[in-house]
Amino acid sequence: MNFFERFNEWIRRSLILKLLGVGILVLLLLIPTQMVQSLIQEREYTSQAVIDEVSSLWSNPQRISGPIISVPYKEYYKNDKGELLSNTLYAYFLPESLKVDGTLESQTRYRSIYEVVVYNTDLKVSGNFKRPDFSDWKIEESNILWDEAALSIGISDMRGIQNTVQLSWNDTTLAFEPGIRHAQRTNNQDNYNAASSNSGISTSINLSEVVEAYDFQFDTDLNGSQNIYFTPLGRATNVALQSDWLTPSFKGSFLPDERSVSNEGFTANWEVLNLNRNYPQKWRNQSYNFFQSQFGVDLLIPVDYYQKSMRSAKYAILFIALTFLIFFFVEVLNNKRIHPIQYILVGLALVLFFSLLLALSEHIGFSWSYLTSSIIIIALIAVYISSVFKNRNLTFVTTGILGILYGFIYTLLQLEDYALLLGTIGLLIILSIIMFFTRRIDWYNLYDRPLEE
Repeated sequence: MNFFERFNEWIRRSLILKLLGVGILVLLLLIPTQMVQSLIQEREYTSQAVIDEVSSLWSNPQRISGPIISVPYKEYYKNDKGELLSNTLYAYFLPESLKVDGTLESQTRYRSIYEVVVYNTDLKVSGNFKRPDFSDWKIEESNILWDEAALSIGISDMRGIQNTVQLSWNDTTLAFEPGIRHAQRTNNQDNYNAASSNSGISTSINLSEVVEAYDFQFDTDLNGSQNIYFTPLGRATNVALQSDWLTPSFKGSFLPDERSVSNEGFTANWEVLNLNRNYPQKWRNQSYNFFQSQFGVDLLIPVDYYQKSMRSAKYAILFIALTFLIFFFVEVLNNKRIHPIQYILVGLALVLFFSLLLALSEHIGFSWSYLTSSIIIIALIAVYISSVFKNRNLTFVTTGILGILYGFIYTLLQLEDYALLLGTIGLLIILSIIMFFTRRIDWYNLYDRPLEE
């Protein structure tokens, strides 16, 4: 043979070149794998967009903050000409006790293949205020505009209000009006003192009559979606919530002191003191971010197939590399020659598994989709390699290894907390098995051994 013939024969028989080529094919197949991951993200974004659209038509997640009393007062000063001028400023006072009893009824709406959870909640809010005290600020009684005081409640989405809200204030009944009274912006930002919200309801209250305490109570019927949160504005705040939703996720700055989740729904009770938050019971000329202290519940839809599909796609390199490694050792140990095109076709089948998994999981759930996709892809590869290997035992062994690999990855996806530990142990076992079965191979002499076509 001349030089070119010998070079061509070396290329066809070189195991190092074959191994290098297999490695390059693995890297190339990561390109379609990345495309599948992008598809998963796109489907997840589409799902969230549908949820946001349906929620906006029904009512957005609700944030309840209040009630808060705001009392205007006059502050006098002299200008450069010595003229006496005045400004109207506001002082804000929080309730001594705040109690919320809520019943939340959930509904599931559908848009195409997507589920959206919405709810209606009946809230009974009660508590009491002390008479606002200005003595700490040394403001004269005559400068306080008691008859222009207001009580405000922050509600994040006003479209969700389903009833006429009336306030029981001691022995009188007052009607709420839309809008926050005495809201002041700070530094031209949407940072409101009154109820720490730019939307809500309020009513005028006349505090001219000297009373030691004011009892209040009001009921509201609210529509919302996805979640509901409360702000602990009372010196002592108690929120009790019960619902028929089966999969709640309690979030925010405070977890429930008591909670129960059953097949009939959940109940939760929060008790929060003013010492647990980072703002006082009264202030003036300041602004506080109440939202950092909010707590509540997300009505979690147990749809985790996008997250699990993405996690499984991140194991794609493990699927491809181990499968190609099996093929490589079949070549080495059984004198079989496998063409790079055959590697690529099997690799594309492995990549197609993740796309099939995503498509099915949107309809039948992740577990069944994983089982169905695994059976389809393993059967496809088994039929194909049976004609490549032309050896029934090799086909059964390879198919069995693929089945074990798919089962191993599924176990990793289910055991999130122990995925790293179990994955590391699994890879260690795989490496040990490979080292055991290849310990007697004379890699140098393999160059001289002809491979079967």
